[in-house]
Amino acid sequence: MTQPGDLRPGSPAGRLVLAAAVLGSGMAMLDGTVVTVALPRIGAEFGVPLSVLQWTVNAYMLTLAGLMLLGGALGDRYGRRRVFALGVVWFAVASVLCGLAWTDTVLIAARALQGVGGALLTPGSLALIQASFRPEDRARAVGLWSGLGGVAIAVGPFLGGWLVDGPGWRWIFYINVPLAAVVLLLTRRVPESRDPLASGRFDITGGVLAALSLAGITHALIEASGGPEGLVAAATAAGGVLCGVLFVRHERRTPRPMLPLSLFRSRLFTWVNVVTLCLYAAIGGVFFLLPTQLQNVVGYDAMEAGIASLPVTLLMIALSGPAGELAQRTGPRLPLTAGPLVAAVGVLLLGRARPGSSYWPDVFPATVLQGLGMSLFVAPLTATVLAAADTGRAGTASGVNNAAARIAQLLAVAALPLAVGLSSDEYRVPEAMDRAFAAALPLCAGLMVLGALISRLTMPTGRLAGDGEEPERPQCTAHCGLTSPPLEPGRPDDGRPPAPDGGPGPPRGPET
Repeated sequence: MTQPGDLRPGSPAGRLVLAAAVLGSGMAMLDGTVVTVALPRIGAEFGVPLSVLQWTVNAYMLTLAGLMLLGGALGDRYGRRRVFALGVVWFAVASVLCGLAWTDTVLIAARALQGVGGALLTPGSLALIQASFRPEDRARAVGLWSGLGGVAIAVGPFLGGWLVDGPGWRWIFYINVPLAAVVLLLTRRVPESRDPLASGRFDITGGVLAALSLAGITHALIEASGGPEGLVAAATAAGGVLCGVLFVRHERRTPRPMLPLSLFRSRLFTWVNVVTLCLYAAIGGVFFLLPTQLQNVVGYDAMEAGIASLPVTLLMIALSGPAGELAQRTGPRLPLTAGPLVAAVGVLLLGRARPGSSYWPDVFPATVLQGLGMSLFVAPLTATVLAAADTGRAGTASGVNNAAARIAQLLAVAALPLAVGLSSDEYRVPEAMDRAFAAALPLCAGLMVLGALISRLTMPTGRLAGDGEEPERPQCTAHCGLTSPPLEPGRPDDGRPPAPDGGPGPPRGPET
């Protein structure tokens, strides 16, 4: 059987690994966006306010983001292929429950269960690629994974519109069952890999604190209003912040942290995750509001609203792979600066989608620019994260970055309607929805510009190492002048077991 660490993207075994990883993670990514185009129909069928629609999206994002790091750690310990396959099965079962939901409460609960499955399979898909391919081929493989995975994000509204106007919105969940079956068949031939030094107890306390922190802050943003509800929102926000502080404190002290804080001793790893927060918050906000704007304000049906974003899909299919290779050759600074700026212009141009507007002169140019920008930055973000972490911690590193992206989308969906004054049933009123959409676009574009500025100031130039070195090693100092302090002896958060005498644990061995 093919051994991990020696595959090429063009080989039969390499193509099989890529297909399994892309289809698996794409299934989870697709579900994060396909739901948005169905929100108006879901709201009409259940007769619910905007807050329920926000929770329909965020219940999934909440468990996905809160458990992503634990999912990566489970893969490193018990085998990335095994945990990935478990996540696929879990996700498919939860999808069936979503489709069968008879009340909005059942739907939200089933969406939360879906997020648990996504937390198992999403970091595992990327870790499979990082552990299976040769170091010199990983950037290309990651570029293909990111590009095709990004297609899943972009194709969601298109597929969702087709299903909503056809067999009905429940089929946006049932479609996951045959996809999961194909992924499981492919996964059987994927080589197994794990971190040979992963041992000890899992950080359950850290996972609980992280989930409670996200839940408290999200609930506060969604439910924030005047009167008694405002007091409850303030209390849950305070509780969420407190849990976040306790989470960081716990991760610093526990010998086996869910989030090894030593990863952030690499300035490159830290800043690329900050950029991820900015860019994916903008993406999350746009894709949450745009389908509702097109249907409730412009007058599109669900299928037309999905087709409107088709240029984003096509451009990401064509350009994300080359963008990953560009980042490998030139360093991430150029694509991570130019891409968000181009996407920001596209976001602002979406403001032309108003009552009476036409697709070709008003919507099409905006989606083209948005697709070009996203194609430039999606793959380089992922490649840069993995270049800043060693192969043995690929599951944890990819989990951190995926969690950052999902947290950004989670908070954007929760906070953006509050920021633009869209509440209760106003999303059904064209005038109110149009005003809120116009106010939201500059905020999303501003996040894109902020991500570009941070990239310009912090990202290195020159070829990415791509060799799985530890993030603490100053591999990029020749290009960007970034340095990281060495690990302090005996620190429990460096991801290694402490020695009995209190000194540092055994060094990490090579990937097997």
